[in-house]
Amino acid sequence: MMTVRVRFAPSPTGELHVGNVRTALYNWLFARQHGGRFILRIEDTDLERSRREYEERIMEDLRWLGLDWDEGPDVGGEFGPYRQSERLAIYWEYAQRLLEAGWAYRCFCTEEDLERERERARAEDRPYRYSGRCRHLSESEAQKRADAGEPHTLRFRVRSGPIVWEDVVRGPVRWEAEVIGDFVIVKSDGWPVYNFAVVVDDLLMRITHVIRGDGHLPNTPRQLLLYEALGATPPVFAHLSTILGADGTKLSKRHGATALREFREQGYVPEALFNFLVLLGWAPPQGVGEVLSREHVLQLFALEQVSKAPAIFDLQKLKWMNRTYLKAKPLDELVTAVFPYLQRTGRLPAAADAATRAWLGRVVDAVLTHLDHLSQIVEETRIIFEYDLSAALAYPEVRDVLEDPGALDVLARLEQELADVREITTETFRAAVARVREQTGRQGRALFHPIRIALTGRPSGPELDKLVPIYEIGSTLALPQPIPSVRERLRTFLTWAERVRAESPSR
Repeated sequence: MMTVRVRFAPSPTGELHVGNVRTALYNWLFARQHGGRFILRIEDTDLERSRREYEERIMEDLRWLGLDWDEGPDVGGEFGPYRQSERLAIYWEYAQRLLEAGWAYRCFCTEEDLERERERARAEDRPYRYSGRCRHLSESEAQKRADAGEPHTLRFRVRSGPIVWEDVVRGPVRWEAEVIGDFVIVKSDGWPVYNFAVVVDDLLMRITHVIRGDGHLPNTPRQLLLYEALGATPPVFAHLSTILGADGTKLSKRHGATALREFREQGYVPEALFNFLVLLGWAPPQGVGEVLSREHVLQLFALEQVSKAPAIFDLQKLKWMNRTYLKAKPLDELVTAVFPYLQRTGRLPAAADAATRAWLGRVVDAVLTHLDHLSQIVEETRIIFEYDLSAALAYPEVRDVLEDPGALDVLARLEQELADVREITTETFRAAVARVREQTGRQGRALFHPIRIALTGRPSGPELDKLVPIYEIGSTLALPQPIPSVRERLRTFLTWAERVRAESPSR
């Protein structure tokens, strides 16, 4: 039985974007479902833009997403090397085969010659393809010019007739060879062109299925011609649909984050991205929800069910999915995950003791429902780490409290009720508020709104039942930015309110 062998072959010229990651994911799923091999190959023939650090980041990102590979530049394998830059001798051997068999020929056209051809095609309003002017040079003349050191490329001699294949996603596909034109397979500097190198690699690495984006559709007929010339059976092709933004245009940076690294840094969790990306082109059976574990996806995914219609990258759906996974995580795991974000802002020490971690667990629990991704912890916890009454006047609700003597009376009475409380907990705080309610007759919003504003400086936020112990316990911890206690907040607000009212022109 044939062993399924698929490959993910990124170029280390930048970060992995979501389209590439989906391609890697679908290849990985297909290999794992069929007990096959998933190969990582680095296509680094773009010498000017390829960087080893990008290669390392690609591997790191794939591992973070949970995608492992069986062969690759770091783990080796029997069909290496797995970097194209280390396979030049192999490409040259196969180029010589094509040259000797008459499938390739030397082309001495300069860039100026080719530009004139392109200009002529534009003037005649027709697609450009190489004229074939060097196609009929005699072998002896071509060899003589090459021996004299004249710069040249190697071109593939395209046959006439249709090129057809059965695509797993798109069904039957047909191209006419005449529209392609003889194409370069080796550049004048001796480096192979993509379409040639990839065929040699896939052939020698025994790739059985090529699963990639539909941007490669124009490459496929060229690659099939090369397989034909080499007398080899081509792999099965599956071309995945384009990913569009919510506005229906091709996904790009103007839609926001598009690189996996950006989503990682924002605090999306790998389970959510894995789940979300697998749904960009594939849907589970009817009646099955969209929140799917890795194991469930491995059971359900089917390459032949992938849609050829463009996939829509819905950021709101990704946020929803990430929230779903965040809520399902153990609190201690979330504490570990958010710690670096808060530590980088100077709100937490370099290392946290058990008491600080336990307190941070309360903080996370208080704001978790407001988090689309983990980096939002910085903004959502301002209400805990910052007590800035100078900014409070921006809220009309704060001015309303300042102008309401009854509201200020509630706060003064609450301060008195708490003065003799040995330990302020959720329960003792509730009891003090209940006594103030009895004393003032105020209840509901009239009672609780002034208290919220005094304690937080804001008209809305997490439940007071959760904030009170956070403020109290936080005030006892050795944090880089001290957390004022409930008593300190009430006293500070009342003093500030008195000053603001005294300075008000209306008084």
